[in-house]
Amino acid sequence: MALQQTLAVYEALDSASANGQTFADMFAPYAAAGVKVTVTTLKNEAPEDPRKTTDFISILIPGTGGKSQGGSARTLGVVGRNGAAGAWPSRTGMVSDADGPIGALAVALKLAQMKARGDHLRGDVLVTTHVSANASITNNEGIPFMGMPVSSETMNRYQVTPEMDAILSIDASKGNRIVKHRGFAISPTAMQGYILRVAPDLVAIMESTTGQSAVTFPITLQDITPYGNGLYHFNSIMQPHVATQAPVVGVAVTASSVVGGSDSSANHEVDIAEVVRFCIEVGKRFTNDDANYGCDFFNLAEWDLMRKRYVDLSVFQTNGRAV
Repeated sequence: MALQQTLAVYEALDSASANGQTFADMFAPYAAAGVKVTVTTLKNEAPEDPRKTTDFISILIPGTGGKSQGGSARTLGVVGRNGAAGAWPSRTGMVSDADGPIGALAVALKLAQMKARGDHLRGDVLVTTHVSANASITNNEGIPFMGMPVSSETMNRYQVTPEMDAILSIDASKGNRIVKHRGFAISPTAMQGYILRVAPDLVAIMESTTGQSAVTFPITLQDITPYGNGLYHFNSIMQPHVATQAPVVGVAVTASSVVGGSDSSANHEVDIAEVVRFCIEVGKRFTNDDANYGCDFFNLAEWDLMRKRYVDLSVFQTNGRAV
């Protein structure tokens, strides 16, 4: 179960004064189990927010054979993408865009509690996100979204690390008419400019943790290119792809109706808890050395064949040539 952890993070984040220290304090009891929390505070880059700050949070839950312990087990990255969790004072209370940090932080909290109780993963899980309570509101095709207090490039600098061997990117994705389903959906795997097939292992885990048929959503080449290049993007869910060679899968918190990212009273705890359970199970299997209890984001043999037959597409991880 992950609802209790989801609710704990929800309540902590649902405050105009929520910041990185809020969650450093939340995770302090798990330091004895080896859980490490880093908070970095930056001044907002948005011109309308010159005196405001954003806190980047990184939480390491070390595995028994993880890289942080000198081992070689794979590391899973879980990134909570968002513009901001709130738009105080323009909006009262937490906004829909907070789904990403709620989900990511709840994943970290559940794993920290598991580790403190003696239930260890083999490899490390590194959870990253940022907390901003009062960013501006923007529009995407007429739908109100949260603005970005810092650039996507800055977010990637603090949220995507070389240690991550694969990344799950959690983001609220309700303000669209592409995937209309109450719950969550997963994307195809994006890696080094390629959009690969939806990973069968992730489909199986989604089905087992939700008890429902898997739901996926389409992504395009535009979606895996950097923000700010003038192209349309579904949202920021695939932006970690531009900063890593590792495979990235989007975990989109979705809705049956169109919900703006800056809408308040729009975070559905049970839906986010399902995302948390999914991510934790992926973490258990991805970082495990047992081939019979594993999880891969792509087929290595197929990837090798594709790279022998076709050109390097990593240009789509850049801004491309000047126009």
